[in-house]
Amino acid sequence: MGSVVRILVVDDEPHIRTMLGTTLSRQGYEPVLASSRTEATELLDRQDFDLVLSDIVLRDGTGISLLDRVRIHHPEVPVVMVTAIQDVSVAITAMRKGAHDYLIKPFERDALLTTVRSALDYRRTLLDNAVYKQNLEDVVKARTELLHSAMQDLERSYDITLEALGDALDLKDSETEGHSKRVTAYTIALARFMGLSSEQVKIIARGAFLHDIGKMAIPDVILRKPAKLTAAEQQIMREHCERGYNIVRKIPFLAEAADIVFSHQEFYNGTGYPRGIRGEEIPLGARIFALADTLDAITSDRPYREARTFDIARQEILRCSGTQFDPTVVEVFIKIPNELWIELRSELNRTNSTISALDGPAD
Repeated sequence: MGSVVRILVVDDEPHIRTMLGTTLSRQGYEPVLASSRTEATELLDRQDFDLVLSDIVLRDGTGISLLDRVRIHHPEVPVVMVTAIQDVSVAITAMRKGAHDYLIKPFERDALLTTVRSALDYRRTLLDNAVYKQNLEDVVKARTELLHSAMQDLERSYDITLEALGDALDLKDSETEGHSKRVTAYTIALARFMGLSSEQVKIIARGAFLHDIGKMAIPDVILRKPAKLTAAEQQIMREHCERGYNIVRKIPFLAEAADIVFSHQEFYNGTGYPRGIRGEEIPLGARIFALADTLDAITSDRPYREARTFDIARQEILRCSGTQFDPTVVEVFIKIPNELWIELRSELNRTNSTISALDGPAD
């Protein structure tokens, strides 16, 4: 409501219209007079009003129809109906249709001003409530955005922690320095090329970061043994999948990633370990990771051999499609040029982080 209160007075009797206008002017209000429903409608379309005072009986219609229009187009503007004693029942009907109050002719000056003040107070309350509601919505929106930002920061800190843990695992196994970062980046890229959602990619990436966490429970004498492992030692080494799963599954944040940790050594044809599951029994994230893991293993230096080319890795992965690897994942991998993997590996060497890969577009 502005500093000047504008009131639309609608009555087809000139002396009543003039009396109302004069009384309201003396109280500091700004009355605008209309002699018909048509004139009132035109004024409402051109100007803003704080209150409408309308006779129920007008020469070109009824105050009720004017009330209906105000309720639809100006719901925040209260309407007070003015009526003769014989039309009180019509006034009550108007109240039911949304009029704020009514005055019965002839009315006293004090009754008019009391009703006007009551209607204006009601409008002020409506406007205050609207402002409060908007402010509340703004506060809720701001808090929601703040909470979302905080959750993103927390999630990012989790991922940084997981990456650091992957680094620690790589240091424990001297043959695989940088392996966790590379295989996670390859897994993320492959998952995106497969059209997985951002949330799915994040889950798979976390499983990739932690795929070898179970090796923390493997004795160093076995983990770092320079010679070929005995059958008994191989059996102990294979326990790292289940040991890692039992570690990760207890953390709610990582519950879904735990399935990838458990299944990352399974083969598509069922000859892998620890459970010997096959096909789509293996979580999709684990099937994607298995290919990425082999890609990094072939293209990385080992004490017993130098790194091989991505062309050789591509040939080997294609040869193992349907046995070690999911053919659908292999089909997607084959369509990706070697240059992308070479560039990604080079970028990892430069930035020394895969976290940025989690923040990029995923869909």
